[in-house]
Amino acid sequence: MYPYIRLAKEYLKYRNAPKLAPGEVHVSHHIVWPWDIDPWMELNNGRTLTLFDLGRIPYAARTGLVGMMKREKWGLTVAGTAIRYRKRLTPFTRVEMRTRLMGVDARFLYMEQSMWVGDDCANHATLRTGVIKDRRLVPVAEVAAALGPDVVLPALPAWAEALFSAENDRPWPPEM
Repeated sequence: MYPYIRLAKEYLKYRNAPKLAPGEVHVSHHIVWPWDIDPWMELNNGRTLTLFDLGRIPYAARTGLVGMMKREKWGLTVAGTAIRYRKRLTPFTRVEMRTRLMGVDARFLYMEQSMWVGDDCANHATLRTGVIKDRRLVPVAEVAAALGPDVVLPALPAWAEALFSAENDRPWPPEM
């Protein structure tokens, strides 16, 4: 089940937080609850992606993206994800989640998210996201213009550009 109550808590918690510029980091704190774990007693990999929503949506609100999308009647979608898991997260572990807009290209906004336990990074995800209207992508230049004339969207780092360039070469639809 989707964590609507947890999302509402995060949204309310950060509703009056200072605004963030694109590229600045939103930090939030979460607990791995028993319903987040898998049969191996660790945070389920799919649930990890769901929990990242708890950072991404308040981040989007703090940067003005949510308000702009409401005004324009646009939505936000995830078009691809690359994730690394490096540390087991067990029940009742407290994590610090970090979220930021890593960069953009002509079509997509690329988000970077990670969960930390102390100084150890437990996992790190890069998400290719798109702003949509009528089930079609809105060009990033149009998104930037709607955010305002003073908003500067960061360029995509070379490593992320290479990662998603390789993803573009993957056959679609799958060949199986």
